[in-house]
Amino acid sequence: MRTAALIKRILLEMLRDKRTLALLFVAPLLILTLMYFFFSGNTTDPKLGVSHVDKSLVKVLDKADINVKHYSTVKHPEKTVLGYSLDGLLQKKDGAYILTLQNSDPTSAKSLQMKVKQAIAAGTQQQLAKQIKAEAQTIQGAQKIIALQNQAQQILMKQTPAQSPAIVKVQQLEEQVQKTKQNLPAPVKVKMAKPNVSTKYVYGSSDTVFFDVLSPILVGFFVFFFVFLISGIGLLKERTSGTLNRLMATPVKRGEIVMAYLAGFGIFAIIQTVIVVLYSVNVLDMVLAGSLWHVVLINLMLALVALSLGILLSSFAASEFQMMQFIPIVVVPQVFFSGIIPLKGMADWLQELAKVMPIYYGADALKRVMYEGLGLGDVWKDLLALAVFAVIFIILNILALRRYRAL
Repeated sequence: MRTAALIKRILLEMLRDKRTLALLFVAPLLILTLMYFFFSGNTTDPKLGVSHVDKSLVKVLDKADINVKHYSTVKHPEKTVLGYSLDGLLQKKDGAYILTLQNSDPTSAKSLQMKVKQAIAAGTQQQLAKQIKAEAQTIQGAQKIIALQNQAQQILMKQTPAQSPAIVKVQQLEEQVQKTKQNLPAPVKVKMAKPNVSTKYVYGSSDTVFFDVLSPILVGFFVFFFVFLISGIGLLKERTSGTLNRLMATPVKRGEIVMAYLAGFGIFAIIQTVIVVLYSVNVLDMVLAGSLWHVVLINLMLALVALSLGILLSSFAASEFQMMQFIPIVVVPQVFFSGIIPLKGMADWLQELAKVMPIYYGADALKRVMYEGLGLGDVWKDLLALAVFAVIFIILNILALRRYRAL
């Protein structure tokens, strides 16, 4: 009976807590649905530019599911690849092939490189087959000439010179020999030349792996996640301990309270951000093609968004457990939109949904600076988006404090 009473109490508490029930039953369905749409997206064919390449090779590339774009003259391959958003550019100069890969996704770049080399090898094999066929025709013609000449010799050996039919037959055979010589193709030398393909990279090198692209995204995500968690739980403790209620009883305005909490937690967020960035770059030797200070600044902007969002959501949580319940609803979906899973090829509505996720802009800016080596002038749109998110969350924080007191 006592066990049954405990079970009944637990069931009643769970039924009263609608948020926990939603986390238990709705959140897994939401995450599974997102994963379904992400991993069932259509694969896009790589876009390859070609310049002065044989038509036969272009046909082989088309059959390999490569979207081929033709360019008559290319002076700057890297600018052409970036300007036309190409995955790669194939040029032929002095009989040698030059493949320039964007390498924004090393896995896709290696796949495209393999397809191009296979297509060139297939084209070389086709040319070799034509050469062998021509050589075979030459050999067959020579064999026919030898056979005719042997036949003529046998006739002359068997017949006497006075026999005119034999002479006529020999003359006919000589005429066939001359015609065969005229129709005989020119001698062909079979060349077993190995295709020469040199590869250049706009970003990274041949040693670049997928983690080099993933690492900037992970740095931004962990800064966002831990700042969000610590700031939310920190303000929640302030409220549950009665500190926030006592502050609300003073003449201090809501805006001053929000800014004070942002500044207080922000100091530790700055320290954490600097430690994470320096450790990632100097200890783990993560790729850094741009400025370290630009990376720190972008992470600080991302931390400010996480800080204001964590404080905002803590206003709607009654305990640390309820604060943790926001993680699968607010944080986990952002993982899918951060770039860890490429959005290219996903449904249009998913790509549009990504634009309302703060970490989408932070991860994009970090990837551009750390991996592509760009500066702040190239990622100003991402920084502006993060600033807009931070301002919106700060304003909502001020409005949320009306639940406790109207000033």
